[in-house]
Amino acid sequence: MMLRLSLALALALLAPVAATARPQLPADTARAAQTPEDIYGPLYRAVELARVFPDSKTFADMVPQGTPAAIMAAYRADAPKDRAALAAFVSRHFRKVGDTAPNKLTMREHIRALWPILAKPPMAVVPGSSALQLPYAYVVAGGRYQEMYYWDSYFTMLGLKADGEKPLIESMLANFTALISKYGHIPNGTRSYYLSRSQPPFLALMMDLSDTQDPATDAARLAALKGEYAYWMTGAGCLDASGACEHVVRMPDGSLLNRYWDARDTPRDESYTEDVATSTTAGRSPGQVNRDLRAGAESGWDYSSRWLADGKTLATIHTTDIVPVDLNSLLWNLETSIARRCTAVGDVACARDYTARATKRLSAINRYLWSAADQRFVDWDRTTGRATPSISVAILYPLFVGLATQQQADTTATLTAAKLVAPGGLRTTTLSTGQQWDQPNGWAPLLWVGVAGLDRYGKTALAEDLARRWVRTVSSYYDRTGRMIEKYDVETGAAGGGGEYPVQDGFGWTNGVTQALLDRYTALDPDRGDAHP
Repeated sequence: MMLRLSLALALALLAPVAATARPQLPADTARAAQTPEDIYGPLYRAVELARVFPDSKTFADMVPQGTPAAIMAAYRADAPKDRAALAAFVSRHFRKVGDTAPNKLTMREHIRALWPILAKPPMAVVPGSSALQLPYAYVVAGGRYQEMYYWDSYFTMLGLKADGEKPLIESMLANFTALISKYGHIPNGTRSYYLSRSQPPFLALMMDLSDTQDPATDAARLAALKGEYAYWMTGAGCLDASGACEHVVRMPDGSLLNRYWDARDTPRDESYTEDVATSTTAGRSPGQVNRDLRAGAESGWDYSSRWLADGKTLATIHTTDIVPVDLNSLLWNLETSIARRCTAVGDVACARDYTARATKRLSAINRYLWSAADQRFVDWDRTTGRATPSISVAILYPLFVGLATQQQADTTATLTAAKLVAPGGLRTTTLSTGQQWDQPNGWAPLLWVGVAGLDRYGKTALAEDLARRWVRTVSSYYDRTGRMIEKYDVETGAAGGGGEYPVQDGFGWTNGVTQALLDRYTALDPDRGDAHP
């Protein structure tokens, strides 16, 4: 080693100096230096001015854990707003001099490591708190969401099942059964301010993920499904000339379908300031605007051009006027699930009753939520008496639950490929409005609905292509940032935007869907050496 070093030094000393060489001027040296402030600009200034570190030299000397371009792209996407967020960002993307670079977990390892963090023990009641009691362990989404949410939980459970976390699935189902027993329905989330509404009814699909074969448990779950169905259909007993009551809508031919609705018409506690601003400037009754905002929250799509009368302005929201194809597909699935479970226990009358209800709903869906002229599934507007122009991932729900005909599935697949497939997955809608449930955002639950629905009807190539696009988006973002987030910009691969809050980490349904997809399409697994995402 010493010999090599000496030889190199000797050669360097003997090398001729170019005749034209001249010392670089100090100003030239300064301009060429590319200091940390030059490289990281707004990020550097934000960190230093926020006093993330007591000593300014600390950040100036830190070692980046990615290329400057990737770090700055992540900074623009994340847009950390305060000192804590900046500190968290720096900890993900830089390390101090002398620190050993940690062995980064693979994405699948990271998700498995998150389950114990996202899992919470039974929730006790604290007087004055908004939290609802939960008698069993549960999983939260992460970030600002530290309670159990209804429809999120199904997609989270997909990942729990893939990772062998069966006890958590069973305890979450026990919590949902307990909520129905106590409140008559599953609230949007386990907070008192969510009790006035529910969310898309995925409980029957959650139960299908369970391996339990205990007769007493099965009986309790069947009772819970009947209770949930009664909640959604309560409005059938108060229908008047308006044609709608609570969640139920009488269609022009007298058949019954459902809408999203909320029992309150005040600003939401969790978005109070935002709702006051919207409802007092909409030019309509604040109470009606508030109820439509709340109904939009019940849909899970809060918010989307699907619910906006002009397709772009939140103040024109009229969710309660819309008969949505996704909700009615899930309720058809609930009816058929109850009928199937009743058949399994020999309750012929129950099976006959719910089969008849499902048959009537399917007929109404085909009449009002399928456009023969446009050859697509639609949402239906009570105020106009016709389909809305919205094209969204909701059209894939009939395939997901299995109520579509093969011909309907064929045309839906064609439309999906033409309008909704994006470089990084599925566009939520075809409109870009600034709302988070619109283009360019893509969401894990909708991606799963699309993949599972298309695959169910033999559209295997399109289903796998969507899975591949999604896995590439999520894994690339994880490789850059070490984060799993709630939504993605499927046009660029950056974090999704819009909504009433910054993009959240965690993230339950992204973790769940990604794990389930990698189990379904093992060749896409980035942890495998032969994977080709």
